[in-house]
Amino acid sequence: MPPDTRNDSPLGKPTEYRSSYAPELLYPIPRQLKRDELGLDAAALPFVGEDLWNAYELSWLDLRGKPVVALGRFRVPAASPCLVESKSLKLYLNSFNQTAFANLATVRETIALDLGAAAGAPVAVDLADLRDRPAVFFGYPPGDCLDGLDAACEAYLPAPDLLGAADGPVVEECLYSHLLKSNCLVTGQPDWATVVIRYRGRPMDREGLLRYIVSFRNHNEFHEQCVERMFCDLSRRCAPEALAVYARYTRRGGLDINPFRSSGEYAAPQDLREPRQ
Repeated sequence: MPPDTRNDSPLGKPTEYRSSYAPELLYPIPRQLKRDELGLDAAALPFVGEDLWNAYELSWLDLRGKPVVALGRFRVPAASPCLVESKSLKLYLNSFNQTAFANLATVRETIALDLGAAAGAPVAVDLADLRDRPAVFFGYPPGDCLDGLDAACEAYLPAPDLLGAADGPVVEECLYSHLLKSNCLVTGQPDWATVVIRYRGRPMDREGLLRYIVSFRNHNEFHEQCVERMFCDLSRRCAPEALAVYARYTRRGGLDINPFRSSGEYAAPQDLREPRQ
């Protein structure tokens, strides 16, 4: 298990890119560091889910030295002990650039083995050779967009007290917003996302929910941690019978990260890119 520090992380530091295979570049960060802040017990998490990564800058050499380019999709289980720091994953994938592999299956198995070792749990890896013309799907979430609400926003750090649910019959709905912005925990660089909330329970106060989403605007936390914070705040303040929180972050360094957390009733959605991705 890595130490409770990010001092050795490549984040925020000048980096020399490696072009030959280097799995040691992967930098795991224990999830429990932030889950302790939320009062979560590793043995009894209130959610299931995954972190869905899409990789757009993936290339290696075939055995005759000709480059192969591919799209990658990695699914890291939320129950894994560690998340993988994103810049380290970028550097790791770049290390394939001048490395020869026999075929796509060998690359897939190599990445799955290395990511699984870093995360501490099996990671599902899918690769698509661009010569095969893989299909790519874009779209918007189902449900209602909150962004047209005439909401006055004053809080720019997470404010769970803005959340609430009205007395009334149980509803089941999907709400989303394109206004989620947070900042990298280490570098402070902005992270942009569309966040989707699906739930069953008393009707959530939509204006309060939108103001809560906006309140992450100056918050410093990794993507996965922001989604878990949202899940916990919504669970505690609104007490839904079922809940899922899903965020699709715009890419950085050829990678996008899309964390999904669910109370168990809702399955992970299709890997449907939103327009900014």
